[in-house]
Amino acid sequence: MEKKIYFASDFHFGIPDHDSSLKREKLFVKWLDEVKQDAAEIYLMGDLFDFWFEYKTVVPKGYVRLLGKLAELTSSGIRVHLFRGNHDMWAFDYLSEEVGIALHRDPEILTLGGKVFYLAHGDGLGPGDHGYKFIKKVFQFRFNQWLFRILHPDIGIWLGLYWSRRSRKAAMANNNSNEYEKNMISERLTVHSTVELLLHPEISFFIYGHLHYPWDQKITEKCRQISLGDWLTNFTYAVFDGHELKLLKYQ
Repeated sequence: MEKKIYFASDFHFGIPDHDSSLKREKLFVKWLDEVKQDAAEIYLMGDLFDFWFEYKTVVPKGYVRLLGKLAELTSSGIRVHLFRGNHDMWAFDYLSEEVGIALHRDPEILTLGGKVFYLAHGDGLGPGDHGYKFIKKVFQFRFNQWLFRILHPDIGIWLGLYWSRRSRKAAMANNNSNEYEKNMISERLTVHSTVELLLHPEISFFIYGHLHYPWDQKITEKCRQISLGDWLTNFTYAVFDGHELKLLKYQ
């Protein structure tokens, strides 16, 4: 491969406040400017925004630098993908029609550079977490989406951001170490990966977002699982050059 494939996840633009979010957004745009030199594809593995809901004629305010840069990349021929996470599950067609991003709604098995990848945001996978799995179904139910759309955008987006920020702060307060993320990788994602590998032994790499903790582990001698970390505190990403897959930190 002359070109490389990049993976990054969990940016949560919009939190904890406008100024710090904008600072991270500018940093990510800088990273995009650098990787566009040799990128064939860029996979954003979910939670690009901390809250995103598309009304028929309205989308959340802000993120102009980010969306403009992504549109520039897709217009130049670089394929950009978004695997919707639990914070941007209500991305419908704006990002694909206006920005040129390919949206993915479920885990996918893809052949990239001659290797087989299993790609997913990671939420709701593996055993347990039944409360979240139920809530996810409620949020994905079309009638409930229609009910939310009835709200005026100023009210709906404010409510969404308020709820999302409280949820994130509560999670950070309850799990103030990396042990929680490590346990979730071990107890849920690794179990899920092992089951999928039995069904699809050709998989070489599992790539996940969601848990915010950067982690690179062997499942078998021929298969690795990568948790991408985040762009809130870790600023980590993965890159595949056709031979090696590396988990790196953006300095």
